[in-house]
Amino acid sequence: MIKRICVALALICFLAPTVSALNADSVSAECAVLISAQTGEVLFDKNANKQHSMASTTKIMTALLTIESGLTQHEITVTDDMLSVEGTSMGLLPGDSVSLGELVYGMMLPSGNDAANVAAVYLGGSVEGFAEMMNERALEISMRNTNFVTPSGLDSENHYSTAYDMALLGREAVKNPLFLSVCSSKKKTLTYGSPPYSRTLYNHNRLLDYYDYALGIKTGFTKKSGRCLVSYAKKDGVGLVAVTLNAPDDWNDHKTMLNYGFETVKAKSIKPDVPSTVKVVGSDVGEIKTSVSDLVLQTADDPVTEQRVYIKKFLYAPVKKGDIIGLCELYSDGELIDTQNITAACNAELKNQETIDSDKTEENGGNKSIFDKIKEKFGSIFTAFRRD
Repeated sequence: MIKRICVALALICFLAPTVSALNADSVSAECAVLISAQTGEVLFDKNANKQHSMASTTKIMTALLTIESGLTQHEITVTDDMLSVEGTSMGLLPGDSVSLGELVYGMMLPSGNDAANVAAVYLGGSVEGFAEMMNERALEISMRNTNFVTPSGLDSENHYSTAYDMALLGREAVKNPLFLSVCSSKKKTLTYGSPPYSRTLYNHNRLLDYYDYALGIKTGFTKKSGRCLVSYAKKDGVGLVAVTLNAPDDWNDHKTMLNYGFETVKAKSIKPDVPSTVKVVGSDVGEIKTSVSDLVLQTADDPVTEQRVYIKKFLYAPVKKGDIIGLCELYSDGELIDTQNITAACNAELKNQETIDSDKTEENGGNKSIFDKIKEKFGSIFTAFRRD
């Protein structure tokens, strides 16, 4: 059951540094977009919805699906048919033993087409089967202008996306802790092969060295696509996702867009007005405290004027610290500008069996017989009767 609370806030004055202009001529890319990682708000775009091939940035989806399979620890044996792909490689050979988790590093750091293909055939049964999985997941995150054909991003007539759709994908992917850990790694030493031996893979994403706040995500290049890049950066609580497709000067494009974003959007400390506690059913703990971030994203022109809180009236045990139990939406003049998850601030375990048995005994009046309970309740009546 969800309770909705709408609270009008006093206008909060917000002063930000002067924002330098950013226009289509400011970036070299044919297609580009910059969005807030927290809210999805578009901060800048240039042909953002134009269909375009996206090269190896495709592997963001392949890696995400591989992680979401829950089988990253699973060891597989590489076969000839899995390796029927050309281009960049993590060095796999038929007969090699490798885990799906290692394949994720292989496709995200050195951009191994072999890694992407092996994972796709294993999880989807075939490249075509995996492409169906990719397109289903794309629709789930509202990538309405995208069609995946290959897991690696090699050119294909019907393999395309848009800068905006790829930004949605990047935003979704960095929510996954394992994905974020992989794409932000500059190098990784792994052990695979036949027999397995140790080797170190290096990340092709130079933005990790070039830009202080960069945390990934993926590069790409083919002659048809040109230089493609999806990046994620975070500074002072503000997360941004930038995308360029066919960008001759992509590193500088991303630096320019990200700098603009960090000047435009600020995380301001405004404590959302949410219930401090929530009742818990089925636990020795009658209620638990709630937790919510006090960093709210605002642009210079969008001070928070209203917040809406959605939270359950009560919870059922067990509840773990960090569990999401509600949502707080923040608005500026009716426009959603930020969302904050409300989480459990502590654990609420299930009652143990002794406590449950004790409660049942107490509810049932202990171990007394039915006649004893009647006598106890109506004792005065029985006594009066005997005296007469």
